[in-house]
Amino acid sequence: MKKIKVLIIDDERAARSEVRRLLDNYPEFVISGEAGNADEAKLLIEQQHPDILFLDIQMPEKSGFDLLESLSRVPQVIFITAYDQYAVKAFEYSALDYLMKPVREERFEKAICQIREKMVLQLSEDRIFVKDRGQYHFISWKTVYLIQSMDNYAFLHFEDKKVFYKCSLNQLEKNLDKKNFFRANRSQIINLQFIHKIDIMEKGRLTICLLSGDVIEVSERQSVKFKAINR
Repeated sequence: MKKIKVLIIDDERAARSEVRRLLDNYPEFVISGEAGNADEAKLLIEQQHPDILFLDIQMPEKSGFDLLESLSRVPQVIFITAYDQYAVKAFEYSALDYLMKPVREERFEKAICQIREKMVLQLSEDRIFVKDRGQYHFISWKTVYLIQSMDNYAFLHFEDKKVFYKCSLNQLEKNLDKKNFFRANRSQIINLQFIHKIDIMEKGRLTICLLSGDVIEVSERQSVKFKAINR
């Protein structure tokens, strides 16, 4: 059975201990560490790459939402909190589950079942957590078909949505999977899985039409590069 790496994040030591106790009944879940605040958690996530976060929302200085927004890759999340007003938001954000403190064993078991059901399809997805105009989104990179620059930031186009992301195009280009994403020009990165057709223009420059209908003009330099890697 595949082991699932877990990180427990809560500013209360007793709450972290309780999650540990509950997880003792499920040997496929391996606890890779604990964190008492968002900054400590971010370091552990970047070092250990856990599959699942058991995450408290309301913490001093930075919330669980603030933590997720700071990550370049977001694991699957089960929120644990004492405040029920966050419940609707948690599910809007595509969290796996939302547990109220104190967590009942039968309710915890239901959350574990949710993880097991979605584990094969979702645990390996690369995702980010984006705040845009007061709303939050869990976004799988495989659904992003176009990234456009906006000064030192970017717009991510996915499904039928467009969200503002606080990251430069140059930084994104460094972090994205080169097998799936290609820098078409100074202001646009495309997902190669969404290419509909390619036309050759004057001087060998390319124009790429995406499945979304967007038409992307590839720069002369990048046209040469695209042809070289797709021979």
